Parts: sequence; C-alpha cells; structure tokens
Amino acid sequence: MNILRWSLTTPSLLVLAACVTINVYFPAAVADRVADQFVRDVYGADAGNPPAAPETGPQSSLSMPQRALLAMLDFVISPAHAAADFDASSPAIQRIKSSLQDRHLKLEPFYATGAVGMTNNGEISVRELGAVALPLRNALRKMVADENAERAALYREIAIANEHPEWEPEIRAVFAERWISNARSGWYYQDKDGNWQIK
Repeated sequence: MNILRWSLTTPSLLVLAACVTINVYFPAAVADRVADQFVRDVYGADAGNPPAAPETGPQSSLSMPQRALLAMLDFVISPAHAAADFDASSPAIQRIKSSLQDRHLKLEPFYATGAVGMTNNGEISVRELGAVALPLRNALRKMVADENAERAALYREIAIANEHPEWEPEIRAVFAERWISNARSGWYYQDKDGNWQIK
C-alpha cells in the first residue's frame, strides 16, 4: 500500500517541481510592458505607436478543471512568483533613464533625417554620415557611442535589479523590439536580417 501511495505521489511532486522551475523563467510579458513604458518615457509624449491591447492570459483556452488545478498550484508555489516582479526602477536605472532622455533631445533631429537608425540589437548606429554637416560629425559619433554604452549599462542594471544577471540578453532583446516599435514614423531601423527599413 505504501509503495502504491509513493508511486502516485512521486509524479505529483515532479509536476510541482517542474512548475516551480517554469515560474522562475524570464517574465517576457511583464518585461515587454515595463520596457514599453521606459522607452515612451525616454522618447517623450509623442512616442510612436499606442500601447498594444492587453493580451488574454494563457488560461482562457483551458477547461474548468485545468484552471482549478493551475489555481491550486499557484497557491502552493506562490513564493516562486517573486521572479515575475520585473523591476526597472532602481536609482542606477533612473539615472540612466534621465541621461537617455537628455541625449534623446539631441539625437532626435538625426533620427528624423535618417542619419541615425536603430539597430536590431538594442543600440543605435550612424546610418548616413553624409546627411550630417561636417562640423557635427564627430559630435554625432560621440553621442552614438555614449548612447550605446548607456543602453548596455541599462540592460545590465535591470538584470542586476531583478537579481538575475543571466537575463541580460533577454532584456536587451525586449528593449531592441520596444525601441523600434515605439519609434516615430520616418525613423530608420534594422530588421532581423540587418537591413535598414523606414518606419
């Protein structure tokens, strides 16, 4: 009888352990929302696209017993949900945001002329140096280098603030998408193959 009870309990424990592991994965949906707000704050009030409609949760296609089981597992393993609190508000992150906002005001005319474009890896690049007056070219190169250094610091700081340094590549990928999706019409960006497109 004890052997039967153990054989029935073991799969349940394995399922529960698997659920705990799943819940500490990178919270992509939350990161998308946080990155959207961050990018809009940097770009200012006229940022490109309106917010996307809220997604329906994955539970919507589940049967009633499946939803009840998920609710029970949620209750049992609720401490694991701490990972879903995606923080992008530490003092270091706020300092970077302020600096990015200030620099954006200087970079915006270069986005508008197509001299600067957004890369597919969360950075920016001088796209058409010929569109920039000769006396401004060195200053623009420096601004682009400073911007990319601070964006790299931003992705690192968000990973550190969330106590998951291994999330840095995912954070960079999320921000790469959000910089582009919130860009104004007429700005240049790289598609996934690295080709320049105009929004």
